[in-house]
Amino acid sequence: MKTRNSILKDFRPGRRQALAVGAASLLATRLGVAQSQWPNRAVHIIVPFSAGGAADTSARAFALQLTDILGQNVVIENRTGGNAVVAANAVLQAPKDGYTLIWDAANCLTNPVLVKDLTFDYQKSFTPITLGARAPQVIAVRQDFPAANIQEFLDYVRAHPGKVSCGTPPSGGMAHLAMALLQQRANIKLIHTPYRGGADAARDIMGGQIDSILITASSARGPQRAGKIRILAVTSEKRSNVYPEVPTLAESGFPGYDMDDWYGLFAATGTPDSVLPTMQKAVARAARSPALIASMDQAGQVPVANGTQEFTDWLNKQRELLQQLIRTSNITVS
Repeated sequence: MKTRNSILKDFRPGRRQALAVGAASLLATRLGVAQSQWPNRAVHIIVPFSAGGAADTSARAFALQLTDILGQNVVIENRTGGNAVVAANAVLQAPKDGYTLIWDAANCLTNPVLVKDLTFDYQKSFTPITLGARAPQVIAVRQDFPAANIQEFLDYVRAHPGKVSCGTPPSGGMAHLAMALLQQRANIKLIHTPYRGGADAARDIMGGQIDSILITASSARGPQRAGKIRILAVTSEKRSNVYPEVPTLAESGFPGYDMDDWYGLFAATGTPDSVLPTMQKAVARAARSPALIASMDQAGQVPVANGTQEFTDWLNKQRELLQQLIRTSNITVS
């Protein structure tokens, strides 16, 4: 049995100080872990496109689910301008802590050859997280156009080179590039009519101002339901759930043709490594939500949420394809 003196000896000043330091160190470590857990406040996702558009719609559908999954608000901010460069700069200027991300599209691959005097390198400045969603595109003609299917359309354009107009949103966007690739592979010549958005192109084909359009499936729904257009083909590798009866270009004589619009999630390079897999898993979980699937199906979009490496590999292939297409087709933006 310890005597009073031996007990006091155990708690001599040096030992008491050591115990206090150890306890404080343990507490600090625990607090440090708690403080470093991501996210512990709102996450902001910058969308380079206007509110109400396809990119914004898909981002908000995911944000609704991610708020519940992450336990923090996921806030969508629209930063338009400069062919999406304004939004990119906003993310790069924010702290690289994972709380400011970007929901970007194909412009992150095409801007290096479309936009002069970029102050950053997209490939080095941004780190891919996941491909969030694809937006299948369609080729359609006005209701009175003399072609009932995609083959008749192509035959007509070949017989009337430079006479058939095709509206796409916008100049240098995925629809424009999809049209350029079709022209190359089908050996046809269309008159390109660029629009700011799919709704504008849809309006003009309904009014008979243009002959054909290449726009997202969701943008085509209005004029299709009004009986003003005929949808001839989809640009996806697989048929669209929105128009399952419409053939793909890939099955219409152009194997491998796959030119959907798309939206992916990126972080600024330098963001903590732990954030990327956490966010990718959260997006993948959101993509399985029946509510999100139903919402995106209604918008004519398809959730993907693939792995980061798969997304990165796909981006590398897309970058090579699109940049080469821009150069060979002499595509520019004003």
